[in-house]
Parts: sequence; structure tokens; C-alpha cells
Amino acid sequence: MSDRAGIGTRGEDLAAGYLRQKGCTIRERNWHSGRTEIDIIAENSEYIIFVEVKSRSAGFSVPPAEAVSVPKQRTIIFAAHNYLDRYTIDKEARFDIITVVFDGPASEIEHIENAYYPTL
Repeated sequence: MSDRAGIGTRGEDLAAGYLRQKGCTIRERNWHSGRTEIDIIAENSEYIIFVEVKSRSAGFSVPPAEAVSVPKQRTIIFAAHNYLDRYTIDKEARFDIITVVFDGPASEIEHIENAYYPTL
């Protein structure tokens, strides 16, 4: 496993733990719809939450959340629609970004709720 893949997996593990601490149930991790992957699909009493996790080592040049471009958002929204249809979920969807920045053994998590919205 490359260091980059290792950072990604560690970041997703931390993000899933963070969501559990906030009272969410993790429904899926690394769920695929065609070639699109949704990192975490979580649920709380109000929402089904589709989470894109971006992990970086300290000293990054571009803020991790900015890596979730509009085309990436569109593919996640399309995959989320497929998930909602497949499992007949009638709960409001929310699209979040969680960033994890590693600085040696320490890490910092930022959770951006409602980071983007599906367009009509």
C-alpha cells in the first residue's frame, strides 16, 4: 500500500469514528456505483449523509476541501441518487466533506456539513 493510500485509509477510519461520536450510524464505507466511490454513507435521525473524505499530510499546498471539485460533486450526487433508489430511502440527503490533516502522529479533523447541494 502506498503512503498516499495509507493516509487515505487512516483518514477515512478517523472520519468514520468522528461521525460515530456525533451519533451517526455508518451504513457503508467505500460504496461503489459504477466507477464512482462514496467514501462514507452515514445516517442520523434527520439525514442520510454522503461524505467525501480528503486526507493530507501537513504542509499541503491546496486546502483538502478544495479537491472536491464541481465535477466530483456531480458524480457523488449521481451515485447518491442511485443509492437512495436502490435502497428505497425516503430521507433527506446531505453532502458533507470531512478533511483530515496529519502532522506526524497528530491529526486535525474538519467537518463541513452541507458542503454542496444537488441542483435541480
